[in-house]
Amino acid sequence: MNQSTKFSIKSIFSRRDIQIITAFFFFVLALLVFTFFSPNYFDSDKPVQIEVKKGETLSHIVDTLYNHGVIPNKTNMKIAAFMYGAERKLKAGRYNIPNGLNYLELVELFINGSPVSERLITIAEGIWQKDLAQLLKKELGIDSSKIMELSRSRSFLNALKIDADNLEGYLLPETYYFYSNSSAEEILQKLSEEMNNLFEDKKIKLRMRELKMSEHQVLTLASIIEGESNLFSEFKIISGVYHNRLKKGMALQADPTIQYLIRDRRKNKIYYKDLEIDSRFNTYKYPGLPPAPINNPGKDAIIAALYPEKHNYLYFVANGEGGHYYSTNYIDHAQNVAKYREWRINQK
Repeated sequence: MNQSTKFSIKSIFSRRDIQIITAFFFFVLALLVFTFFSPNYFDSDKPVQIEVKKGETLSHIVDTLYNHGVIPNKTNMKIAAFMYGAERKLKAGRYNIPNGLNYLELVELFINGSPVSERLITIAEGIWQKDLAQLLKKELGIDSSKIMELSRSRSFLNALKIDADNLEGYLLPETYYFYSNSSAEEILQKLSEEMNNLFEDKKIKLRMRELKMSEHQVLTLASIIEGESNLFSEFKIISGVYHNRLKKGMALQADPTIQYLIRDRRKNKIYYKDLEIDSRFNTYKYPGLPPAPINNPGKDAIIAALYPEKHNYLYFVANGEGGHYYSTNYIDHAQNVAKYREWRINQK
């Protein structure tokens, strides 16, 4: 700075003015340091868990942080994020936020941190609860006994607003993304919510009223349909058979309900003596629907239970090629059974 510049500043500002400006500058600097570098404390000894979903806006993330008590001021967080140009740099994932991070450290966490990763897991339609527990143990390391315990927990069922004795049947099989540190409660809640979303559809509710069936009854029938065939194209035909039998008061005579009763046996081959098991799940011995779902049915089976194909079939048996023979009377059914047995003999 040359002499003329110094002279001009002195001629404009007095020594006191310069002191005030300097003091104001340091005040602003101190305020910025205090605002953005001071720790933000929340009322918890444990880290706060925050999920950032793909495509989620900065504003939504800031709202989430504020609602969880991680930050006391949303504007300050947005300013800090703007300083880093964080809008396009945020990483999706689950974050465990420790107590005492300042605004700038929070932004750095979402930009440079290592969020908990997600895993893609497919849950097969018609899966038994014990097999679901084993799958979650294998894929996510969750204690399978915890899954089974929660499935029968009255308090957990009440929390999910499920009026049943077991979660089996109320969890929708699909392909899901799960965080690798997900708890048993989180996973079961997610599967339950997906099933709830399906039954919240107005058309589904109307259809249940038309059929005079409850959600529990629909899921129970769907679970039997699911157990009868691997061909989605057959589901509505099979559903029609069972609806016809229910209307006539006939026993369903559904093999999947017997397989459910012997599910802890090493081989699930059904013997004639199994048809005499005294259980309400034995649809050879007791007419009508069993007391609860026998597996977790998928969406296709549920829709089939609600919209059966209209026909006069009352019987069906495997045809040896993945599908079934259908018949309207016992004589034709007996002939179809004979054809199936012949096919089995020829396979040996």
